[in-house]
Amino acid sequence: MSRVCELTGKKALVGNNVSHALNRTKRKFKVNLVKKRFYLPEEDKWLTLKVSTRALKNINKKGIEVVVKEARDNGFLKK
Repeated sequence: MSRVCELTGKKALVGNNVSHALNRTKRKFKVNLVKKRFYLPEEDKWLTLKVSTRALKNINKKGIEVVVKEARDNGFLKK
C-alpha cells in the first residue's frame, strides 16, 4: 500500500538534500502515518485507517464522525 493518509490525502513531498558545498540531491519528505482503529457508534462498527498525525489532531478536535463525513464528502474515504 502507498504511504497516503486515508482521511486527508496527504502524501510524500519531493525536495533536495543540500550539502555544505550546496550540492543538491533529491530526497522525499515522508508523511508521518499511524495505523489506528476507530469506533463509529452511529454505524456500530470499527474502522481501521492509516492516518497522518495531523489527521489524528483533527479527530481529537472535531470528533471521528465529523472527520469521516468530511473525508467521504471529499472522496478520500469509501462509504
